[in-house]
Amino acid sequence: MNIANLAERMRPKNLEKFLGQEDLVGENKLISRIIQTKQPFSLIFWGPPGSGKTTLAKIIAKSTEAEFFSLSAVSAGKSELTEILKNAKENLKTGKRTILFIDEIHRWNKAQQAFLLPHVEQGIIILIGATTENPSFEVISPLLSRCRVFVLEPLSRDNLEKLLDRALTDKEDGLGKYQKTLSEEGKLTLLRLSGGDARILLNALEMAVLSYPQKIIDEKIIKEVFQKKTYLYDKKAEEHYNAISAFIKSLRGSDPNASLYYMLRILEVGEDPKFIARRMIILASEDIGLADRGALIIANAGFEAVEKIGLPEAKLILCHIAIYLAKAPKSRLVAKALSAAEETVLNFPDEPIPLHLRNAPTKLMKELGFAKDYLWSEQYVGPIKPDLGFLPERLKDKKFVAEK
Repeated sequence: MNIANLAERMRPKNLEKFLGQEDLVGENKLISRIIQTKQPFSLIFWGPPGSGKTTLAKIIAKSTEAEFFSLSAVSAGKSELTEILKNAKENLKTGKRTILFIDEIHRWNKAQQAFLLPHVEQGIIILIGATTENPSFEVISPLLSRCRVFVLEPLSRDNLEKLLDRALTDKEDGLGKYQKTLSEEGKLTLLRLSGGDARILLNALEMAVLSYPQKIIDEKIIKEVFQKKTYLYDKKAEEHYNAISAFIKSLRGSDPNASLYYMLRILEVGEDPKFIARRMIILASEDIGLADRGALIIANAGFEAVEKIGLPEAKLILCHIAIYLAKAPKSRLVAKALSAAEETVLNFPDEPIPLHLRNAPTKLMKELGFAKDYLWSEQYVGPIKPDLGFLPERLKDKKFVAEK
């Protein structure tokens, strides 16, 4: 007995049953050619939730006879990746290819992506990444340059209607054995409330069929199902992170109205208010920074207050902080300085520390020039020669913090 949910059971196993993305999977299109020639290469699928990113990755792996591993960038650790790479190296010895699918790859930081890079370069793994965010901003350039980016579009209404028909009539993997139908109003409501996300569409349909005795699923039933949002929007699902992303982007874009809408929508499906408060602390530093030096203090105070008070009253505090941060002036100076400094550290990790900045606890070290030409007095602190600075010699002209 297949106990997977309907969305998983209905996942197409080949291109013949795949709906949408005709520009990629149609006859003689690139994904079709990859499957026909059995020659997969590293790529990134960029598109909205429920548009088929994971399904396409699995179809490519199965059709090209590659071993398939899947990781979620939200929860996967280095140990899991290391074990997959170990298997991939063994596969390489026998000529078998390994496809590593990373869901929400934009959530991996630069160090994690950099760790993966040499294994992609050497062909140990074929990477397929999935992201709802623009990979140009979220994936490091060296890794992005080794992947082909495919843009997936939301499923059309025609595609979604076909999917509903399949689910209601398929007796093996679908809900056909229950012999239920959707009223026209019920169908329209389901299509509208699912927001074009095939996964949510099928989860809601399954709940409606299994939870209600009526043979015809009408508009009222669909609306009742969508009131039970916690069952439709899993905290680990993409839609949950899309709402959080919309919340942060609204704060960043100085729209307090949208900020409150997305924040309360996230709370409505059961998110921990402390998680939201933490994200606002990060935004206060990343997107406001020195433009409003009190923002970080206020955001941090908001977190402490939320922790003390708890729901439902904590909503007031969250709204207070969200409105303040949305209205605050914005600056990316801190975030850009961090990114520039991190990139330099990655490229120049072992540059010699200038002698005049080194500690000199012994006579020998002093004789070798350690701590020489550095002055610390009430009048002046720093190198006493104009050609000496604080950065290593090769990096002396680097500017991480933008000059005003």
